[in-house]
Amino acid sequence: MTNKASEIPKGWDYNPSTWSERIPIVILAMIGFIIAGYLSLYQFEMLDTVWEPFFGNDSVTILNSKISNVLPIPDAALGAFGYLVDAVTGIIGGTYRWKKMPWIVIVFGLAVGPLGFVSVMLVVFQPVLFSAWCTLCLASAIISISMIGPAMDEMLASLQFMKKAKQSQASTWKVFWGVQSEIEKVK
Repeated sequence: MTNKASEIPKGWDYNPSTWSERIPIVILAMIGFIIAGYLSLYQFEMLDTVWEPFFGNDSVTILNSKISNVLPIPDAALGAFGYLVDAVTGIIGGTYRWKKMPWIVIVFGLAVGPLGFVSVMLVVFQPVLFSAWCTLCLASAIISISMIGPAMDEMLASLQFMKKAKQSQASTWKVFWGVQSEIEKVK
């Protein structure tokens, strides 16, 4: 059992793995999953039209573009999968996971970060390449970007702990996978 002070990474004034830090990210990921899932239904031709309150037929232009369909799987479906990975990896582990489960925190950060970067790229492409905008695509991008900061905080705490493990002569590989005997060696 741990005390509250040991749950806070050394040099930090808060614990980035608390539920109050992670649940908002998970909620945003689920909203992003719903939006991207809806858009992917259109891209898979399961829906005839897509909701667009502001930009007329622009969403159709974006969702049918070569950029959106450059891979064998439409970009919205990949986005839905990414959001689902974000939500699942955000839920796994307790409030001490930055130290006890660095592997899941790093997977979480790697899932959130690139999704946000891709979202920014796709938003830039809309006016530049297609002179069009997609409301739900923009909403998805805002969600992705707002998840990055909190997820990177937790990942940074895990990476700092991994660095301390290396300096303490603990097996960084075993610490990465959460082997308790190695975690206890970290000073």
